[in-house]
Amino acid sequence: MAYDFLVELDNTIAQRIANADEAASYTAKLASAGVARVAQKVGEEGVELAIAAVADEDGEALLGEAADLIYHMAVLLQLKGYSLADACVVLNDRHAATKD
Repeated sequence: MAYDFLVELDNTIAQRIANADEAASYTAKLASAGVARVAQKVGEEGVELAIAAVADEDGEALLGEAADLIYHMAVLLQLKGYSLADACVVLNDRHAATKD
């Protein structure tokens, strides 16, 4: 079920980037700032996730930062012509290689 949502999220991000309505969509506004800005956001979210992993006792901040990182990573992938599914293929291939 969660994996189906990631496909839906990826599709929504792609549509919002294509429609580029910055007034109606944070995604479109973020994407219009360019790859470098989105890459910076991915870095920021990664650092925030690491900090939450150390400081967060109940997991709420950790999970929130993880969600933020996944979202920003998905936007970056779309801007570079890829999708979350493409990244999952690589992850799956690596996993399969460890079984050999």
